[in-house]
Amino acid sequence: MSADEFDPFVERLYSHAPSLPDAELFAAQVQTKLAASSRVRTIALSLAGVVGGVIAVRESLGMNFHFAQDAEAHRVSQGVESASAAIQGTVQSGLDQWGLSSISLGSMGGVQLFWVTAAAVVAILAAGVVRLSQEG
Repeated sequence: MSADEFDPFVERLYSHAPSLPDAELFAAQVQTKLAASSRVRTIALSLAGVVGGVIAVRESLGMNFHFAQDAEAHRVSQGVESASAAIQGTVQSGLDQWGLSSISLGSMGGVQLFWVTAAAVVAILAAGVVRLSQEG
């Protein structure tokens, strides 16, 4: 068979994709995987938003605004400081339970913190690649 005869022959064979008996099942499985991925993504983004919001509120409360020196402002600032200390204690006890009690990011220099963050981002990307390769 010459090349001129072979090309139309192959084109005729593959011009129409055959319908498979499990096409509906395959489509349903794909939709289920997409929905599950969407749920995981929604949960992850929501969790990241909550963590970011907590950090933003904590940092906002940690600012020293000295607009008034009355007793009410002093009482409020003491309440905020005690709440902040309680939250920090709770977070520290959670880190202790996970075996991460020795982590002290505040004592690191800027370059060290950059490399720790870069390593964390690379680890998260690697986990995402592994997950994507397992889904496909």
